[in-house]
Amino acid sequence: MPEQKAHRTMLNLLHFKKLSQSRAPENKKFITRLKRKPPRDLDGMFLDAHEKVFENTDCLECANCCKTTSPIITSQDLERLARLQRLRPADFIDTYLRMDEEGDYVFKSAPCPFLLENNHCSVYEHRPKACREYPHTNRRKMSQILGLTYRNTLVCPAVLEILEQIKKRIK
Repeated sequence: MPEQKAHRTMLNLLHFKKLSQSRAPENKKFITRLKRKPPRDLDGMFLDAHEKVFENTDCLECANCCKTTSPIITSQDLERLARLQRLRPADFIDTYLRMDEEGDYVFKSAPCPFLLENNHCSVYEHRPKACREYPHTNRRKMSQILGLTYRNTLVCPAVLEILEQIKKRIK
């Protein structure tokens, strides 16, 4: 049974990847339009769509974010995770992190080193702030992170669906 579930998840992720890439040009245009002239209730629209989509979404079925991208690791995240792993922060950095092009710490590799085979997180209660807030579609001032939202449509099936709902509301 676990092999069947893993195979089904892999097929779903392949389908999602094709779908998200096929919609990418249209979504990029839509996001560009939103950036230029965001509707007055953009935050409310995102929050409403977020809540509807996540009523029927089990992130553990996918975990594509954990498999393909790395969160930014803040200094508080670093301290917390190093303590949890019983490492000095410098040793945690040497073992798990690298500095990205923007000068932020991120994990050296994907999938996340703390992702378990069943898509659970071995540090869930101590996970980085960016993981706690992902996919960032239920926050205020969405107009400030529309570029990130677009990029997340290529990573998270829920974000792609949320954007589809927003597109239907704003024609």
